[in-house]
Amino acid sequence: MRHVTEGDIAPAFTLQDQYGQDTTLPRGAPALLVFYPLAFSGICSGELADLKENHAGFKELGVTVLAISVDSTFALRTWSDREDFPFALLSDFWPHGATAQAYGVFDPERGVARRGTFLIDSEGTVAWSTLTPIGQARDVTEYLARVRSLNG
Repeated sequence: MRHVTEGDIAPAFTLQDQYGQDTTLPRGAPALLVFYPLAFSGICSGELADLKENHAGFKELGVTVLAISVDSTFALRTWSDREDFPFALLSDFWPHGATAQAYGVFDPERGVARRGTFLIDSEGTVAWSTLTPIGQARDVTEYLARVRSLNG
């Protein structure tokens, strides 16, 4: 399955965050979508901790960070409360993985999202995307560099 890439219109979605609030892909401001396999797993925990440490940089640049997995809102709330994440954790639980499928990052054999990252510009177009192998952590500093280049 082909994943969404630069120049594509980002598929719109509305998912519940860790508090059960509907969250829609923002328009009019850039967003960083970070799909990850599962809450509480080793690599994912490290990646989201890095996002937390660098969140002020994204916020300063006007970018909304949205982390998306197939976990339930209940699991995401527990994880977020424990780790004090400053960004929304979105549940792509039901229909199972529908948003990950729309972005082309759903792994049907494992039933989880692959490590897909998408920078969406203020017009709703994908400005940058990357897929990271399942056993490899992503480089959050690269995300910040991409956001800075988007802002010129």
